[in-house]
Parts: sequence; C-alpha cells; structure tokens
Amino acid sequence: MDLRRRFALLAVTVAATPLALGGCTAEERSADRPAQGRAAPPELTVTPTDRTRNVPLSAEVGTAVRGGRVTAVRFTDDRGAEVRGEPREDGSSWVPAAPLKPERTYTAEVTATGDSGATTTRRTTFTTMPAPTKPAVTSTLYFAGNRTYGTAMPVTVAFDPPIPKEARDDVQRRLFVKTDPPQPGAWSWVSDGSQVYYRAPDFWRPGTTITVRAGLAGLPIGKDQVGDDDRTATSKIGRQVALEIDNASKQMSVVRDGKVVRRIPVSLGKPSTPTSSGKMVIMEKHQQTTFDTRGSADPYVVDVEDAQRLTWGGEFIHGAPWSEGDQGSTNVSHGCTNVSAAAADWLMGVTQVGDLVTVKGTEVELTEGNGWTAWNVSWDQFVKGSALPVPSGLRPSPTTPAHPGAVAGGSPAPAPSVSGG
Repeated sequence: MDLRRRFALLAVTVAATPLALGGCTAEERSADRPAQGRAAPPELTVTPTDRTRNVPLSAEVGTAVRGGRVTAVRFTDDRGAEVRGEPREDGSSWVPAAPLKPERTYTAEVTATGDSGATTTRRTTFTTMPAPTKPAVTSTLYFAGNRTYGTAMPVTVAFDPPIPKEARDDVQRRLFVKTDPPQPGAWSWVSDGSQVYYRAPDFWRPGTTITVRAGLAGLPIGKDQVGDDDRTATSKIGRQVALEIDNASKQMSVVRDGKVVRRIPVSLGKPSTPTSSGKMVIMEKHQQTTFDTRGSADPYVVDVEDAQRLTWGGEFIHGAPWSEGDQGSTNVSHGCTNVSAAAADWLMGVTQVGDLVTVKGTEVELTEGNGWTAWNVSWDQFVKGSALPVPSGLRPSPTTPAHPGAVAGGSPAPAPSVSGG
C-alpha cells in the first residue's frame, strides 16, 4: 500500500460523464452490461444511498468495488458547483476537501473500471443535516502553518472534553497527515483521550514538508457531541538540534547535526520540586514571560526571559541569573532547567519548537500527556495507542535511531497559563 496517498490532503477533482438519476443508486450504463464473450464490469456500491437525508457534514462518499477500482468521481452541490476532494488510498471513500454545508443536496457520480477496461457508474444524491446543535468538542491543532519545526515535532491534536475510547476510531479516521518526501507514521492516543499524537518511527528528516488536516467539523462524536472545526496547516522541518540534560553532571549538551556544539551548566529542580526525567519536546518560546504560581503550595510571581516550555505542568528552560552561582553544582529551581542569562539568550537563537529535550537522572519520571510526550515511549509501545489498525510495514521497531533535531521557525497555538521556576 502506498502510504503517501493514505493521508493525502491536497484537493483533487476528477470528472466523469453525467448520467441520468436512477433508483437507490444509479443503474449501470447499458454499454457496460456484459455481452456474450465480454468481461463482466466491476461491481460498485456507493454510499450514502440515494435520497438519504440528515447526512453528517463530515460525510465522505463511500466506494466499495469488486473486480476493479474507482477511476472517476464527480461530486457537485445543488447549485452545480464542483466539490473538491480526493480518494483514500484504500479506496473505501472519496473525501471532500472541506466540510459539507448544512441542509444542502449533493450528487456523487462514481465510475469504476475493471482490468478488462469495462466500466460501471453509480450515482447517488443525498441531503445533509441542519447545522449541529449538540455541544461541540473543542479541538486544538498544535501544528501551525508556514513554520519551520524541529525534527521531533509531533503533530498533536488536543480535545476538551477528552474523546471516549468508543469514539476514537471515528475521530482518528478524520485526521490526515501527508509528508513530502514520504515518511509514513501513525497516530497514538494519550490514555485519557485528551491528546492524540502523530509521528514516524524515526525523527523527521530535515527538509520534510508536513501537511495536516483535522477534518472534524460536524463529525458525530459519540451520541451527544460533534466536532467543532476543520483545520489545515502545512509547515517544514529544519536542521537537527537536540538538548541532553544530565542531572548527575548538572550539564546540558547542545547537539546539532549529531555533534555536541556546546555544554551549558544547569540547575534543575530541588528535591521538593524535582524536574521530570524523560523525552520532551520544546512546545513554545517566550522572550519574556511571567511565572505565576499563586494558589499553589509554593506561591510566587517572577518575570523571566528566554523561556522555552517543555511540559503543560510548567517546566521550562529559562534564564535564571539569580541561580548562576548554583548552576553546574546544585539544584535549586521549582522544576525548571535554570541556565545563565547569556546561555538562555544563545539557546533562543539555536533551538526551535519541535526540538527534542532529554532529561535523565532526576527523582521523578515524565508523566504521559504532560507536554507532547510522543517520544517518551518506544515505537512498539507508541503504535499500541492507535484506535485503528496500523499498517504492517510500520509495526517493527526502528533498528537505527535517527539523530533528533530542530530548527528556526515559529510556535504553535498558545499553551495554558504559564508557570515555572
């Protein structure tokens, strides 16, 4: 199976000659009926069935074929306008490039061609449901367009409220990723359903273009909710950069293209507020921000510069001139990675959102979902979190780890309120 097309997003429309409307689905062309000695045309079923009403706005045109493959789709609305889209690689459906409009009538004409060249065409007309009135699940795509991300950048979609297990397959089926050059990957859910990540077995290759679509607008989610919006973004992957932080030595190694380019003394979280050990990803960057932990057991308010978020819980790498005397020897922070003001400023020019940050040797392990934790498990463990079958070619563990990395570029959508220390 060519996985490049499985997650294809770019809009394509292919045309077929219009036919007169038939019964439940349009009947075969008379020229396609097998004559004596002529090969039988393929069997083709198209859904939704003809005259179906109240079809969800997220509907796709289902195409089931025996003895051939779909070779043409013409999809139009009730004003005669073409609806752009393209087929899934497995041939199970044709996916409109945007959500359908409420209370509109659409016509799909599908042609399948057999190996002998004989064709079958089916036509169906259906009407979409009114605008949904059920509560919408808020989705956030943490992958903005026209940015350059690090090589560990997972495509992340977050949900509020979380998606229940029984609805995750339907949601995941409406999440699409295309990479150029091709580097197939898989989706994996955080156990509580609050986030789902997409990554490849290895880190992204520098220069890769990634196109994402979270086509959730109008999607029925369980019995009582619907998806809120349809979001798309295209961005690129830049050069390889990674940060490796060792609590034993109190040093950060900055790795670029597989080579250590600088070592920086650090002060990590003190025993009562330890830094998490694990594989994290830089989530956002701030030249200046305020850490406000009022309401916590250890309340404080402090302005910091050159801060890079690693977790939702408020762990950052940031400049901490007040702890420079401790950096390289003693942990005194509230869980953040403290570096000197000069080092923090330098790091801001080297790192980017999507860089891998590995911390080892601290008192606590990184919690699943506390940040973009897609790399904190093995590939074999990661694919177990998919709600849909993972292609067999993606199941083996990678044998040769790629160098992690990152680049210059932008930041995804804002994260929750800032804390740190």
